[in-house]
Amino acid sequence: MNDTHAQILQQWQEEEAAIRAKLQQAVGVARLDQVRDLSGLEAMQAMLDGELPPPPIAETLDFMLISVAPGEAVFQGRPLRRHYNPLGTVHGGWFATLLDSALGCAVHTTMPVGRSYTTLEFKVNLVRALTERVPLVRAIGKVVHSGRQVATAEASLVGHDGRLYAHASTTCLVFEMPDQT
Repeated sequence: MNDTHAQILQQWQEEEAAIRAKLQQAVGVARLDQVRDLSGLEAMQAMLDGELPPPPIAETLDFMLISVAPGEAVFQGRPLRRHYNPLGTVHGGWFATLLDSALGCAVHTTMPVGRSYTTLEFKVNLVRALTERVPLVRAIGKVVHSGRQVATAEASLVGHDGRLYAHASTTCLVFEMPDQT
């Protein structure tokens, strides 16, 4: 590992540690009364600030939200042996889950109060095998289009050395949140 890659890995580890220090200890799902009056970006930021719980899937599959900005979401994952398929590499479903999270949350950051979305289509391209020898990867999701009815996004799964492991795209249906009073 060259010095630049080592520095990036150290930076990623430090960012993760700082976020973990703020996160709620228990995983869970935010209640409607906690998010009803928040934009998507505000809700995602509240999770990073420890005001809302991280979702259970993040604990199950060893990944976490690292950052959000308008139209962007970054997740970091730790590929482990328990994520392996019978061929001895990380299962494609792990790639897909991490990328789907980055895609969906990038779209989520563009939702105003009262609007939500659901995935209509999701496509993943795995371009390189992944094993536990890669300490961390990041799924970087960016919105391409966010309209009144449709949103699209793209994401890349990269290692600290800049290697691309997979990329994905999504199309989401955007709608008014149903009244849940």
